[in-house]
Amino acid sequence: MTLILMVVGKTPLYSTAIVGATLAALVFGIPVTSDGDVTTIKTLVIGGLNPVIADMAGVLIFIGAMEHTGYLRILVNAIIRQGSKLGGGPGVAASGGIAAGLIGAFTGFTQPAITAVVTGPASVKLGVSPDKSAGTHAHAGHLGNFAGFTHPTLLAVIATTGITFGWINAIGLATALTIFGVSFARMRADVKKSEKLSAADAREALSDFQRADGEPRVWWVLLPFALLVVGFAMGYPVFAVGFVVSVIVMAMARVNPMAAERSMLESVQRVAVPLIATIGFLYMSGVIASIGITDLLGGWFEPLIDAAPIITLVLVSAVAGLLTQSNSASAAIILPMLTIVVAQGDVNPLAAAVAAAGPTSIMQYFLTGGPVAALATTIPVVPGSELKSANRFQRPSQLAGLVFVAAVAVILGGF
Repeated sequence: MTLILMVVGKTPLYSTAIVGATLAALVFGIPVTSDGDVTTIKTLVIGGLNPVIADMAGVLIFIGAMEHTGYLRILVNAIIRQGSKLGGGPGVAASGGIAAGLIGAFTGFTQPAITAVVTGPASVKLGVSPDKSAGTHAHAGHLGNFAGFTHPTLLAVIATTGITFGWINAIGLATALTIFGVSFARMRADVKKSEKLSAADAREALSDFQRADGEPRVWWVLLPFALLVVGFAMGYPVFAVGFVVSVIVMAMARVNPMAAERSMLESVQRVAVPLIATIGFLYMSGVIASIGITDLLGGWFEPLIDAAPIITLVLVSAVAGLLTQSNSASAAIILPMLTIVVAQGDVNPLAAAVAAAGPTSIMQYFLTGGPVAALATTIPVVPGSELKSANRFQRPSQLAGLVFVAAVAVILGGF
């Protein structure tokens, strides 16, 4: 019943997961506490406090420092300028969406309208169709959800498979860039058929993104990101790496340490929703396993999972995203199946994580353009765009992304 309510989406998602899981555990006879070595509601809740939550806080501390120093804005503007150089109006639309996706990946708040309000009209002035510009900007959600560090479903998948941040984020980024790349190529083909703008009009459209006097060079603001990635790759604790690099950012920008620290702590406040959601999902997953539902599903799907566990996960994840149109609600369907596959013991954990987290992050946007913070928010800020047409433009690119992520999962872990 809890899983059905979560999928239908008519009740508060996280409260439903926590309350429903608790009732199921109590009805099954799991005690609240116990002095013996038995499964209790207390141990299941503590099981939801996965170390990945501390990693998420470390990334948010780093982003707080980057925002306070202005380095994040400099980087976003540089991405948009490069996008224009590479592809004119289509490049501006694609880079605007990528910039919004990168902000969402690090902050947990993917809102394509943040950049689309400026880059949307600019790309239209440079010859891009309004519908296609709005649709391309809204691809930001794929990047923020699958390549990021704060989405509850991705965090729950990472915790269930026992992997860490790093390759899963890189694969998420590659998947999102595949989707952006296909949309860019399709827009570029259309623009080539239209009349070219004058150089003056093109400069005016991009005036908001030019480098300001005295602004640091792009390679300088990229250094902290490089240090963060190196720290991840060397296996150091993400929280420690994020904190140390934040201090380095303070020194590089020569800002007031007291004010910078306040910004870092304010950034960590964004952890509230993913924190509750991740603990709730992992707690629910633990209850599902403890009361025998995982074993029951395992019996039903055993032939399919035995024959092709990775493909099974890809299909379950894609259908969950398509039906629920929510990456968060999909967790109710994905996590039990992922637990069964991981329990087999002979599956590549990264492949299983990619197969579980990737398809739903794409297909949640397929039917309507996605939940509230997606296509519906770019339509009002891109003059002349219309939601249905923009969504139709998105779909072929999203299917290309689905094929890409399924292929990566199969290459890593077989069928």
